[in-house]
Amino acid sequence: MRKIILSTESGADLPGDLAEKYELQVVPMHIIMDGKDYLDGSLPVQDIYDYYRRTKKIPSTTSTNAHEYQEFFATIRDNFPNCIIIHVGYTSKASSSFQNAVIAAEEFEDIFLIDALNVTGGLAAIVLYAADLLEKEPGIEPERLVEIIQAIVPKSRLAFIPGNLEFLKAGGRVSNMASLIGALLKIKPCIELKDGKLVSTKKYRGKMSRATEKLLSDYLNEFNIDRQQLYFIYSIGLDERIKERMEEVAKGNGFQKIRWIQAGGMISTHSGAGGFGVAGLEH
Repeated sequence: MRKIILSTESGADLPGDLAEKYELQVVPMHIIMDGKDYLDGSLPVQDIYDYYRRTKKIPSTTSTNAHEYQEFFATIRDNFPNCIIIHVGYTSKASSSFQNAVIAAEEFEDIFLIDALNVTGGLAAIVLYAADLLEKEPGIEPERLVEIIQAIVPKSRLAFIPGNLEFLKAGGRVSNMASLIGALLKIKPCIELKDGKLVSTKKYRGKMSRATEKLLSDYLNEFNIDRQQLYFIYSIGLDERIKERMEEVAKGNGFQKIRWIQAGGMISTHSGAGGFGVAGLEH
Protein backbone atom coordinates (compact mmCIF):
# COMPACT_ATOMS: atom_id res chain seq x y z
CA MET A 1 0.00 0.00 0.00
CA ARG A 2 1.46 3.34 -1.04
CA LYS A 3 1.65 6.08 1.57
CA ILE A 4 -0.35 9.27 0.98
CA ILE A 5 1.39 12.49 2.02
CA LEU A 6 -0.55 15.74 2.46
CA SER A 7 1.16 19.07 1.80
CA THR A 8 0.28 22.76 1.89
CA GLU A 9 1.83 26.23 2.19
CA SER A 10 2.96 28.17 5.24
CA GLY A 11 -0.03 30.47 4.69
CA ALA A 12 -2.21 27.72 6.18
CA ASP A 13 -0.71 28.57 9.60
CA LEU A 14 -0.77 24.90 10.58
CA PRO A 15 0.17 24.43 14.25
CA GLY A 16 3.56 22.71 14.44
CA ASP A 17 2.38 19.90 16.71
CA LEU A 18 -0.38 18.91 14.29
CA ALA A 19 1.90 19.12 11.26
CA GLU A 20 4.26 16.75 13.06
CA LYS A 21 1.50 14.41 14.24
CA TYR A 22 0.09 13.94 10.74
CA GLU A 23 3.43 14.23 8.85
CA LEU A 24 2.04 17.24 6.98
CA GLN A 25 4.57 18.84 4.65
CA VAL A 26 4.66 22.63 4.53
CA VAL A 27 6.42 24.73 1.92
CA PRO A 28 7.29 28.31 2.95
CA MET A 29 6.02 31.42 1.21
CA HIS A 30 8.08 34.63 1.32
CA ILE A 31 8.18 37.90 3.26
CA ILE A 32 10.17 40.82 1.85
CA MET A 33 11.33 43.26 4.48
CA ASP A 34 13.93 45.98 4.11
CA GLY A 35 15.07 44.53 0.80
CA LYS A 36 15.67 41.08 2.27
CA ASP A 37 13.77 37.92 1.38
CA TYR A 38 12.73 35.81 4.38
CA LEU A 39 11.12 32.39 4.28
CA ASP A 40 7.80 32.48 6.09
CA GLY A 41 8.34 30.66 9.38
CA SER A 42 11.99 31.61 9.69
CA LEU A 43 11.19 35.18 10.71
CA PRO A 44 9.56 35.87 14.10
CA VAL A 45 6.23 37.59 13.52
CA GLN A 46 7.09 40.19 16.14
CA ASP A 47 9.93 41.36 13.86
CA ILE A 48 7.33 42.37 11.26
CA TYR A 49 5.50 44.58 13.72
CA ASP A 50 8.73 46.00 15.14
CA TYR A 51 9.83 46.88 11.60
CA TYR A 52 6.54 48.68 10.97
CA ARG A 53 6.84 50.65 14.21
CA ARG A 54 10.37 51.72 13.33
CA THR A 55 9.87 52.57 9.67
CA LYS A 56 6.09 52.90 9.13
CA LYS A 57 6.68 50.58 6.18
CA ILE A 58 4.78 47.36 5.75
CA PRO A 59 6.64 44.30 4.43
CA SER A 60 5.45 42.68 1.21
CA THR A 61 4.90 38.99 0.50
CA THR A 62 5.56 36.73 -2.47
CA SER A 63 4.44 33.24 -3.37
CA THR A 64 6.43 30.04 -3.44
CA ASN A 65 7.94 29.81 -6.93
CA ALA A 66 7.85 26.83 -9.29
CA HIS A 67 11.49 25.89 -8.69
CA GLU A 68 10.90 25.82 -4.92
CA TYR A 69 7.90 23.57 -5.48
CA GLN A 70 9.98 21.21 -7.59
CA GLU A 71 12.51 20.93 -4.78
CA PHE A 72 9.72 20.59 -2.22
CA PHE A 73 7.99 17.74 -4.05
CA ALA A 74 11.32 16.03 -4.76
CA THR A 75 12.26 16.19 -1.06
CA ILE A 76 8.93 14.64 -0.08
CA ARG A 77 9.59 11.80 -2.53
CA ASP A 78 13.10 11.34 -1.11
CA ASN A 79 11.76 11.17 2.44
CA PHE A 80 8.75 9.03 1.55
CA PRO A 81 9.75 6.89 -1.44
CA ASN A 82 6.94 5.85 -3.79
CA CYS A 83 4.42 8.04 -1.94
CA ILE A 84 1.38 9.75 -3.42
CA ILE A 85 1.27 13.50 -2.77
CA ILE A 86 -1.97 15.42 -2.28
CA HIS A 87 -1.23 19.13 -2.16
CA VAL A 88 -3.94 21.41 -0.75
CA GLY A 89 -2.98 24.92 -1.78
CA TYR A 90 -3.46 28.54 -0.70
CA THR A 91 -6.22 30.25 -2.68
CA SER A 92 -5.22 30.93 -6.28
CA LYS A 93 -7.34 34.11 -6.19
CA ALA A 94 -4.90 35.88 -3.84
CA SER A 95 -1.54 34.36 -4.77
CA SER A 96 0.26 32.80 -7.73
CA SER A 97 1.54 30.06 -5.43
CA PHE A 98 -1.00 27.44 -6.53
CA GLN A 99 -0.30 28.04 -10.21
CA ASN A 100 3.41 27.63 -9.52
CA ALA A 101 2.64 24.29 -7.85
CA VAL A 102 0.74 23.25 -10.99
CA ILE A 103 3.79 24.09 -13.13
CA ALA A 104 6.14 22.17 -10.83
CA ALA A 105 3.87 19.12 -10.63
CA GLU A 106 4.24 18.55 -14.39
CA GLU A 107 7.66 17.08 -13.59
CA PHE A 108 6.20 14.41 -11.29
CA GLU A 109 3.75 11.54 -11.32
CA ASP A 110 1.09 10.79 -8.70
CA ILE A 111 0.63 14.33 -7.42
CA PHE A 112 -2.89 15.63 -6.91
CA LEU A 113 -3.38 19.40 -6.59
CA ILE A 114 -6.40 20.99 -4.91
CA ASP A 115 -7.02 24.74 -4.78
CA ALA A 116 -8.47 25.27 -1.29
CA LEU A 117 -9.75 28.75 -2.21
CA ASN A 118 -8.91 29.69 1.36
CA VAL A 119 -6.15 30.95 3.64
CA THR A 120 -4.92 30.61 7.24
CA GLY A 121 -7.46 28.76 9.46
CA GLY A 122 -9.85 28.20 6.55
CA LEU A 123 -7.10 26.35 4.69
CA ALA A 124 -5.90 24.62 7.86
CA ALA A 125 -9.43 23.33 8.56
CA ILE A 126 -9.46 21.54 5.19
CA VAL A 127 -5.97 20.09 5.53
CA LEU A 128 -6.56 18.89 9.10
CA TYR A 129 -9.91 17.32 8.19
CA ALA A 130 -8.15 15.38 5.44
CA ALA A 131 -5.31 14.42 7.77
CA ASP A 132 -7.70 13.14 10.42
CA LEU A 133 -9.60 11.10 7.83
CA LEU A 134 -6.37 9.66 6.45
CA GLU A 135 -5.29 8.64 9.96
CA LYS A 136 -8.59 6.86 10.50
CA GLU A 137 -8.60 5.26 7.04
CA PRO A 138 -4.96 4.77 6.00
CA GLY A 139 -6.04 2.44 3.20
CA ILE A 140 -8.30 4.98 1.51
CA GLU A 141 -7.83 5.29 -2.23
CA PRO A 142 -6.10 8.59 -3.11
CA GLU A 143 -8.76 9.42 -5.71
CA ARG A 144 -11.45 9.01 -3.06
CA LEU A 145 -9.59 11.21 -0.60
CA VAL A 146 -9.19 13.86 -3.30
CA GLU A 147 -12.95 13.75 -3.96
CA ILE A 148 -13.69 14.20 -0.26
CA ILE A 149 -11.29 17.14 0.05
CA GLN A 150 -12.74 18.80 -3.04
CA ALA A 151 -16.23 18.44 -1.53
CA ILE A 152 -15.03 20.01 1.72
CA VAL A 153 -13.44 23.07 0.05
CA PRO A 154 -16.70 25.04 -0.40
CA LYS A 155 -17.75 24.15 3.16
CA SER A 156 -14.76 25.81 4.82
CA ARG A 157 -15.77 29.19 6.20
CA LEU A 158 -13.33 31.85 7.34
CA ALA A 159 -14.07 35.32 8.71
CA PHE A 160 -11.67 37.69 10.44
CA ILE A 161 -11.16 41.20 11.71
CA PRO A 162 -7.70 42.58 10.93
CA GLY A 163 -5.76 44.17 13.74
CA ASN A 164 -4.40 47.08 11.70
CA LEU A 165 -6.20 48.49 8.69
CA GLU A 166 -3.02 50.09 7.36
CA PHE A 167 -1.63 46.59 6.86
CA LEU A 168 -4.82 45.52 5.09
CA LYS A 169 -4.78 48.59 2.88
CA ALA A 170 -1.12 48.17 1.96
CA GLY A 171 -1.56 44.48 1.21
CA GLY A 172 -4.02 45.19 -1.58
CA ARG A 173 -5.52 41.69 -1.31
CA VAL A 174 -9.10 42.70 -0.43
CA SER A 175 -11.04 43.07 -3.66
CA ASN A 176 -13.40 45.82 -2.46
CA MET A 177 -10.90 47.63 -0.25
CA ALA A 178 -11.76 50.94 -1.90
CA SER A 179 -15.13 50.91 -0.14
CA LEU A 180 -13.32 51.13 3.19
CA ILE A 181 -11.11 54.08 2.40
CA GLY A 182 -12.18 57.21 4.26
CA ALA A 183 -13.53 55.21 7.17
CA LEU A 184 -10.36 53.41 8.17
CA LEU A 185 -10.28 54.74 11.70
CA LYS A 186 -14.00 54.41 12.37
CA ILE A 187 -14.78 50.82 11.53
CA LYS A 188 -13.52 47.28 11.92
CA PRO A 189 -14.26 45.38 8.72
CA CYS A 190 -15.08 41.70 8.63
CA ILE A 191 -13.07 40.00 5.89
CA GLU A 192 -14.40 36.76 4.45
CA LEU A 193 -13.38 34.37 1.68
CA LYS A 194 -15.92 34.45 -1.14
CA ASP A 195 -15.10 32.11 -4.03
CA GLY A 196 -11.47 32.26 -2.98
CA LYS A 197 -11.31 36.06 -2.83
CA LEU A 198 -10.83 38.17 0.27
CA VAL A 199 -13.88 40.42 0.50
CA SER A 200 -14.94 42.99 3.08
CA THR A 201 -18.50 42.07 4.06
CA LYS A 202 -19.77 43.46 7.35
CA LYS A 203 -18.49 46.50 9.21
CA TYR A 204 -18.34 46.69 12.99
CA ARG A 205 -17.99 49.78 15.12
CA GLY A 206 -16.60 50.09 18.61
CA LYS A 207 -13.92 48.32 20.58
CA MET A 208 -12.28 45.09 19.43
CA SER A 209 -13.98 43.17 22.27
CA ARG A 210 -17.41 44.18 20.98
CA ALA A 211 -16.49 43.63 17.34
CA THR A 212 -15.14 40.12 17.90
CA GLU A 213 -18.22 39.05 19.81
CA LYS A 214 -20.48 40.38 17.05
CA LEU A 215 -18.34 38.69 14.41
CA LEU A 216 -18.62 35.30 16.12
CA SER A 217 -22.36 35.74 16.62
CA ASP A 218 -22.91 36.64 12.96
CA TYR A 219 -20.67 33.78 11.83
CA LEU A 220 -22.55 31.15 13.83
CA ASN A 221 -25.90 32.52 12.71
CA GLU A 222 -24.92 32.53 9.05
CA PHE A 223 -23.17 29.16 8.81
CA ASN A 224 -24.18 25.76 10.14
CA ILE A 225 -20.70 24.88 11.38
CA ASP A 226 -19.91 21.32 12.45
CA ARG A 227 -19.78 21.40 16.26
CA GLN A 228 -16.96 18.85 16.38
CA GLN A 229 -14.23 21.44 15.72
CA LEU A 230 -13.81 25.21 15.62
CA TYR A 231 -10.63 27.14 14.87
CA PHE A 232 -9.85 30.59 16.24
CA ILE A 233 -7.09 32.56 14.55
CA TYR A 234 -5.23 35.34 16.32
CA SER A 235 -2.31 37.58 15.56
CA ILE A 236 0.14 38.64 18.28
CA GLY A 237 -1.31 41.38 20.43
CA LEU A 238 -4.91 40.15 20.74
CA ASP A 239 -6.19 40.82 24.27
CA GLU A 240 -6.26 37.64 26.38
CA ARG A 241 -9.68 38.65 27.73
CA ILE A 242 -11.06 38.54 24.19
CA LYS A 243 -9.63 35.06 23.72
CA GLU A 244 -11.22 33.87 26.97
CA ARG A 245 -14.58 35.35 25.97
CA MET A 246 -14.50 33.77 22.50
CA GLU A 247 -13.85 30.34 24.04
CA GLU A 248 -16.72 30.88 26.45
CA VAL A 249 -19.11 31.75 23.62
CA ALA A 250 -17.94 28.81 21.48
CA LYS A 251 -18.40 26.31 24.32
CA GLY A 252 -21.82 27.80 25.01
CA ASN A 253 -22.70 27.08 21.39
CA GLY A 254 -21.81 23.42 21.75
CA PHE A 255 -18.36 23.20 20.17
CA GLN A 256 -16.51 20.12 21.42
CA LYS A 257 -13.00 21.09 20.32
CA ILE A 258 -11.59 24.61 20.01
CA ARG A 259 -8.12 25.15 18.58
CA TRP A 260 -6.27 28.45 18.56
CA ILE A 261 -4.04 29.12 15.56
CA GLN A 262 -1.47 31.91 15.60
CA ALA A 263 -1.26 33.82 12.34
CA GLY A 264 2.20 33.39 10.84
CA GLY A 265 4.28 35.90 8.95
CA MET A 266 2.39 35.65 5.65
CA ILE A 267 -1.02 36.37 7.16
CA SER A 268 0.24 38.82 9.79
CA THR A 269 1.82 40.96 7.07
CA HIS A 270 -1.67 41.51 5.65
CA SER A 271 -3.69 41.77 8.84
CA GLY A 272 -1.50 43.49 11.44
CA ALA A 273 -1.16 42.84 15.17
CA GLY A 274 -4.15 42.05 17.35
CA GLY A 275 -6.36 40.48 14.68
CA PHE A 276 -8.99 37.80 15.31
CA GLY A 277 -10.62 35.23 13.06
CA VAL A 278 -12.78 32.13 13.12
CA ALA A 279 -12.84 29.12 10.81
CA GLY A 280 -14.78 25.88 10.61
CA LEU A 281 -16.46 23.43 8.28
CA GLU A 282 -20.15 23.52 7.48
CA HIS A 283 -22.24 20.37 7.74
